[in-house]
Amino acid sequence: MTTGLSVRGLSYNYGAKKALQDVSFSVAPGQFCALLGPNGAGKSTLISLLTRLLMAPAGDIEIAGHNLRSVPRRAMAELGVVFQQPTLDLSLTVRQNLSYFAALHGLPRGEVPGRIDAALEQLGMRERIDEKARDLNGGHRRRTELARALLHDPKVLLLDEPTVGLDAAARQSITDHVHDLADQGLSVLWTTHLTDEVRDTDALLVLHQGQIINEGQAGSLRGDTPLSNWFLARTGVPA
Repeated sequence: MTTGLSVRGLSYNYGAKKALQDVSFSVAPGQFCALLGPNGAGKSTLISLLTRLLMAPAGDIEIAGHNLRSVPRRAMAELGVVFQQPTLDLSLTVRQNLSYFAALHGLPRGEVPGRIDAALEQLGMRERIDEKARDLNGGHRRRTELARALLHDPKVLLLDEPTVGLDAAARQSITDHVHDLADQGLSVLWTTHLTDEVRDTDALLVLHQGQIINEGQAGSLRGDTPLSNWFLARTGVPA
């Protein structure tokens, strides 16, 4: 059985517009894979297909060995997601937001408090458990969303431009936390248009005009050229 995330021959059109064309890649357990692409490259379309917000007419997606088309419930049970747009209920506390998510996933009630404590502790958020989401700053809201995405112990974690709107310190903190999660065995797909979020040791996919145009280890791909310049040369878009 294939583990991690596997995408093969994925295509999607919006009418006559080709959003994705024959996209294929894989993310192994313990790997942080940065999907780098300019705005409009197809990153959010890909995330929508991986999370079944859209259904692909062609191609296959496997999440922790489960085919998303044939056994969607099993596949989605192994997936944690942090979407680009914030999704917390601001009127609820951190605990209440996570408890509601746990109930939606059908987690055993007796396990929920311990899972919430562990997820928040891992992200340095345990002391904020009873604060209203509206009272958190942007970085702490993102950490809460990340803790929520980990609550059901997924094997694959998807993050769609998770640092949009955050200051430099919060961006760095979130990026570091997610790299730590990959080091602990998660398969991580991190979409971004910002080259400074990509480490040389990361797996890198460059998505441009709906196609993967480069794939490999970031440091090996860029060579002696700064990643921002390397990316600009391939897409014509500064990062």
